[in-house]
Amino acid sequence: MNPSWLQSGFLFWQALSKALDSLRAPAALAARIYIAQVFFMAGLTKIRDWDTTILLFTEEYKVPLLSPELAALMGTAGELVLPVLLLLGLAGRFSALGLSVVNVVAVISLSEIAPAALQQHITWGVLLAALALYGPGRWSIDCAWLKPWLTRKLTPAARAKLAMN
Repeated sequence: MNPSWLQSGFLFWQALSKALDSLRAPAALAARIYIAQVFFMAGLTKIRDWDTTILLFTEEYKVPLLSPELAALMGTAGELVLPVLLLLGLAGRFSALGLSVVNVVAVISLSEIAPAALQQHITWGVLLAALALYGPGRWSIDCAWLKPWLTRKLTPAARAKLAMN
């Protein structure tokens, strides 16, 4: 194999990797916007007609271990608060994990779910898992403000220990 082809291939791969790396922050932001919109709109739908929401949680959604009223309250609160935090990237991983719980409970509490709806929940779950695993990205309050602020507050020994992990 000609070394110039190998070198050209390597240089191409480096350039492609650099271009893809530069898309991490906007991709994370796009995922946060999409997920936040989906769950926030669901929460708004629930508070628009609370009586129907309670009826749905009583008759349609079978949330284990919780009364229909408590399940409706917790689900609606999660759908209204966590998306805002996720959108801002404030406690981004916590928000993604919380919305993952809401997503999973929604799927298991329905006695029947259409295949298209299940596919949507799987897509949301994958995006939420990526945000929980990799964080909300550089364009987030966690990264832009919270992490630097916390790092400044740590003692030098604690900073060194954190850098080793």
